[in-house]
Amino acid sequence: MKKHLLIISIFFYCVSVLAQDEKKEIQKDSDVVKEKKIDFTVMPFFSYNRNLKIMFGAIPMAMYKFDQNDTISPKSLSGLSAVYTTNKSYFIAFFNRFYFKEDKWRGKFFVLNGDYNSQFFMDDGEEIPGFYDYGTKVSVVSAGIQKKILKGFYGGVTYTYAHYKTNYEDDVQPESTTVTNGAELNLLYDTRNAVYYPTKGIKSNLRWINYGEWLGNDVKANKILTEYNQYFPFRNNKDVLATRFAGKFGLGAIAFEQQVTISGKDIRGYTESKYRGDGLMDIQGEYRYNFGKKMGLVGFAGLATIYGSDTESFDWKMYPGGGVGYRYRAFKTVKFNIGLDAAVGKGDWGIYFRIGEAF
Repeated sequence: MKKHLLIISIFFYCVSVLAQDEKKEIQKDSDVVKEKKIDFTVMPFFSYNRNLKIMFGAIPMAMYKFDQNDTISPKSLSGLSAVYTTNKSYFIAFFNRFYFKEDKWRGKFFVLNGDYNSQFFMDDGEEIPGFYDYGTKVSVVSAGIQKKILKGFYGGVTYTYAHYKTNYEDDVQPESTTVTNGAELNLLYDTRNAVYYPTKGIKSNLRWINYGEWLGNDVKANKILTEYNQYFPFRNNKDVLATRFAGKFGLGAIAFEQQVTISGKDIRGYTESKYRGDGLMDIQGEYRYNFGKKMGLVGFAGLATIYGSDTESFDWKMYPGGGVGYRYRAFKTVKFNIGLDAAVGKGDWGIYFRIGEAF
């Protein structure tokens, strides 16, 4: 109970600090914000879950345009995330989203290096059922490009290299080194009125990732990832109701590190990494209420299920989750939020720091 009160207190302390910043910004800002070539900000990172424990760090980010005369393309985003956790994990990531040539082209580039100390649930009928710790040293590099095909339609390719070295507690599984090379084909239908904070429109994505032997993988596997997000305006476009259906389908020899868990974007409120499998489906809704110039609140709920779990009794069960969150606008010229979410799930809970919206 004391831990819950501590987390709740920290959550509302952060809200109050940002609220004071909001008052100062209202006093300083003029009605018209002068456009900058590069809009730069540095945000602190703080979060908590039952697995990684307390997480803290910093996230410098910049928004900019490749061509100042391009009035159609959204601003591109580049940032660096450096996070350390009290269970001795760490992550350093460099992330980029590019929009150029009047939004006829979109690109992304991502690099991650970290040491991830986590846990998984195992019940194989021989050992005592329960959580077992594992540690994974991970490096990931991913680059992709998309081209506009028709109005609202984009098609593209992505290549992702990943290297994992995993050790398991009590040798419940042998130490493993996994290297994957993923070639992705994707299709995107996007009618959103803004890419960072849409108030109306649709984003529908279909991705096929092939981990073939022809790419140097030891075993072949495939993933099919789908999502359908739709946004509805309320209160004269001040608020938004966001809805989402997502599916992640693993086919073939899916490695432990490639499995999916109910967590984060796919149903907040699960942080123990208990429900893990080869595939997942979820449906969600989130209401985004905005007030003042830079602040907002959200309320969300959803339902998920998994298949291909090593614990068969977890398959195809319903896992609900829901909660509330606070949002703060990080940039002056573009509606792009950061924030904190508090969520509960089936026997689980967590505090999440958000960069951008959940979906």
